[in-house]
Amino acid sequence: MFNILLIEDDFSLYTEIKERLNQWSYEIYGIKDFSKVMEDFSEIKPDLVIIDIQLPKFDGFHWCRMIRSHSNVPIIFLSSRDHPTDMVMSMQLGADDFIQKPFHFDVLIAKIQAILRRVYNYSSKQIHIKTWCGATIDYERNLVKNNDGTIELTKNEMFILKLLIDHKNKVVTRDKLINSLWDDKRFISDNTLTVNVNRLRKRLEEIKLGRFIETKVGQGYMALEEDIL
Repeated sequence: MFNILLIEDDFSLYTEIKERLNQWSYEIYGIKDFSKVMEDFSEIKPDLVIIDIQLPKFDGFHWCRMIRSHSNVPIIFLSSRDHPTDMVMSMQLGADDFIQKPFHFDVLIAKIQAILRRVYNYSSKQIHIKTWCGATIDYERNLVKNNDGTIELTKNEMFILKLLIDHKNKVVTRDKLINSLWDDKRFISDNTLTVNVNRLRKRLEEIKLGRFIETKVGQGYMALEEDIL
């Protein structure tokens, strides 16, 4: 059974989501005090977090930043706002997905199942360490380390990097990445993938590896090896 922390101040929506997800054997926890979200987070130790953007005290972006400073737990944003910058901001802060309100519960459940299956099945694999472009990739701890430093990636960022490295020097199509990450591309904006890859490249640039993730316009992305440049 997976524990899910639902940071939602609309009590009727919280209750409906909780009842629906309980039917799928997920354990749902709410927030006692919206000024102390991190206390509940630390106590519950959730396997996944769902955050509304508009919250009392501080908005969802604030709590996403706080969670990301302590954990790489998967995060899904909910929002009734329709401005595209909300989705971009959430992805840049390290969220794994974004759902626009109102939404169909089948979509929410499909996204939750895809993320949990990807993150926790992926983490259970036996091969955890790989080298790429002079860097050590620790898949289990989501770390990339070289002589220029160490960065910690989110689960989504590491999953994208692993998929690209597994097919190094070959183009991985956008469709393959979307289907591997989210299972059903009908529920995904094409811009979601772009934001995720750009965020990964920006993180890699901190240790001078950003240039080894190449965009193939109209096709997809490719992880290069240093010796072919």
